[in-house]
Amino acid sequence: MQIAIIDYSIGNVQSIINALSHNGGDIEIILTSERNEILESDAVILPGVGAFQRAMKELEKRNLPEILSEYIRLGKPLLGICLGMQLLLESSDEFGFAPGLGFFSGEVKKFPDSVKDKLPNVAWNNLIENSSKWENTILNEITPEDDFYFVHSYICIPTDPDTILASSEYGDIEFCSVMKNKNIYGCQFHPEKSSIKGLQILDNFISIAKK
Repeated sequence: MQIAIIDYSIGNVQSIINALSHNGGDIEIILTSERNEILESDAVILPGVGAFQRAMKELEKRNLPEILSEYIRLGKPLLGICLGMQLLLESSDEFGFAPGLGFFSGEVKKFPDSVKDKLPNVAWNNLIENSSKWENTILNEITPEDDFYFVHSYICIPTDPDTILASSEYGDIEFCSVMKNKNIYGCQFHPEKSSIKGLQILDNFISIAKK
């Protein structure tokens, strides 16, 4: 099977490639922004580190919003990681309003001022079950006791609470940390940097793509 990691000059993808390759198998991993390669892939990962507006400009420069929309209509899975998850929503107010990909209804906002802890949130944190339907998702065999590595100052606020698979807490704020809309997933943390349980999430994503 072929997994495409979207190449748009945002973020270090080598750790994702290494994590996907950890168990060998018949997986071909490509770094690409080419339409045909993306549409022919069995799964797509949208990485991202940095600012929302710049990321969207880089995606648009390569016609990737349209290509990713076309890919999603094929019914194959897509996973957004960190900023890649935030880009899946309709908009962000980071450095002013910017439209997103709109694959989820909702917006991205900075942690509220009531958070007294240091930003960005750089920490290992666990998941709070917002849905009992973790089976057959990227959270299959994950428990609320498992910790994952977060680095972010902005949070996703989906309009539909049913799209929130799991939440996490920072200070006194509970925020969306994993979301799902049909064949589209997003996780605010970095599974590729989250040890064994992070690798489990990527393995789950691969399993979903193989079905």
